[in-house]
Amino acid sequence: MRRKIPSNTALMAFEAAARHGSFARAANELSLTEGAISRQIGRLEAFLGVTLFERIGNRVRLLPNGERYANQIRELLDRLDRDSQYLMGQPSDGANLDIAIIPTFAMRWLIPRLSRFQQKHPNITVHLAERMEPFVLSGSGFDAAIHFEHPAWTGMRTHQLLHEVLIPVCPPKLLAGEEGMTALDKLPRLHRRQNPEAWQLYSQETGISLTNPAIGAHYDLHAMLIEAALAGLGVALVPRLYVERELALGSLIAPWPEGKTISKTFCLILPEPIELSAEPIQAFAQWILDEAKKTGMLES
Repeated sequence: MRRKIPSNTALMAFEAAARHGSFARAANELSLTEGAISRQIGRLEAFLGVTLFERIGNRVRLLPNGERYANQIRELLDRLDRDSQYLMGQPSDGANLDIAIIPTFAMRWLIPRLSRFQQKHPNITVHLAERMEPFVLSGSGFDAAIHFEHPAWTGMRTHQLLHEVLIPVCPPKLLAGEEGMTALDKLPRLHRRQNPEAWQLYSQETGISLTNPAIGAHYDLHAMLIEAALAGLGVALVPRLYVERELALGSLIAPWPEGKTISKTFCLILPEPIELSAEPIQAFAQWILDEAKKTGMLES
């Protein structure tokens, strides 16, 4: 069946006019005349059988149907532009992988190890994009996701990578003159906004008494918590896997026990079994599973 798709010229003229709220500014951006923009949008409206703009004298106003359509077209054009640039920059014998990932996991765990994958597979380029919430992987344009276990991934192939176990950390200077478990109650505590009861649960699990565990500054990301701890702003309760480097260097210390509860489990999510996936996905999947196994952080 023949697809009912408007011309690229008409879609680009419409998207630019919708974004600027002006045919004249759209014409300037696309190096066309204002009349040409008007004609392209008229052809698009005739093709769709829908009025997209209200003409009021020399002014135009995007109608609700036009606003919805503009958002959809903008997303498609952005993706087409991105995919085209990926392809243009790909070696003739190479491949691209698009991975959706939680940002702190990318910055703190994956990216520091990614050079090892590139050394083994120099012709595979890995592109990372932030996704904070689970989503529908099929048809998303992503080859895989690295995220938490979640019911939203039902029907996908989920491979456990690492458990998230929280541990309090702070710079050595913050503990100057303070020792023992009671020191934790005297220091400022830092919180992750999405997990406001973490310190209270930690206190219950470890038996370390904390006066009003909810007091302290809140941050959106674990990455922010770690930077705040490094800056001496307080004690951060963060996944151990995110601070292995700082603990090894001594810029952060962890004189208190880690929590006993596994907060979440990081997983590799694929749309189909590894053995049925394309070779670049197979290579990445096997590599990251091996890397995760080396950490020994999957035991309960």
